[in-house]
Amino acid sequence: MKNNELEKSLTHELVETVDYIPGSVVMKAILKKKTGTVTISSFDMGEALHSKISPFDNLIQIIDGEAEIIINEKSNTIETGQVIIIPAHARNVVKANKRFKMLSTIIKSGYEDISI
Repeated sequence: MKNNELEKSLTHELVETVDYIPGSVVMKAILKKKTGTVTISSFDMGEALHSKISPFDNLIQIIDGEAEIIINEKSNTIETGQVIIIPAHARNVVKANKRFKMLSTIIKSGYEDISI
């Protein structure tokens, strides 16, 4: 791996990229560019990311288990294979009532026309 990114042009077992660690949240950047990031995370049961607000939309995909995603005080239960988009500027909390793994994709605003 280079700069914590997965090796390009090879297949990877995404769910195996991070392990569960008791009492912990583990985060690993898969891609980190100025235009956005892709991060994989594992949450042990009872762990959470505290309330925050991001200036960018965040696509959350659950790849193992079940997560509680609270967006502007509305709770959503997201299971393996499901996705939710946390809108930019929304207060959000990510909680593990059960352990889970997720893929987070953030594309930073202002770069929409970069390929034109």
